[in-house]
Amino acid sequence: MSKISNPAQNEASIMAKGNLQYKEYGRLLLFGIPWPFKHYEIYENELTITSGFLSIKEDDCFMYKITDVELSRSLFQRMAGLSTITLFTSDVTDKTIIMKNIKHGREIKDFINQESERARLRRRTVNMQNIGFDNDGDGNIDDM
Repeated sequence: MSKISNPAQNEASIMAKGNLQYKEYGRLLLFGIPWPFKHYEIYENELTITSGFLSIKEDDCFMYKITDVELSRSLFQRMAGLSTITLFTSDVTDKTIIMKNIKHGREIKDFINQESERARLRRRTVNMQNIGFDNDGDGNIDDM
């Protein structure tokens, strides 16, 4: 994929994000028409969400902070070829990121799943989950 050149970003910032993989707009549910006031740029290392019309807000989330991805499609979304992707993160500003009414939902969901895992491995970041070793509830795992 080609890089998008933005004069507001310096070269180090562009290199840190990685290559742009997807650029997707939030869409109106009716006919799937792109709504230019919210768009998502998905890089190898980072997800950038830009929203607004007169005042612009830009929010970034590193891929390694995305812990789970969920895809949902309502009846009307399926008729328009759209999806909603919900990202669960360990990010401080947004614990849940909702990418609503976007095209290519399954493809983007799969990409985010794979890249977030690669980013965690590159950074040697491990997401620890309690998988229930303590079955009896007494707090001791020595009884195994």
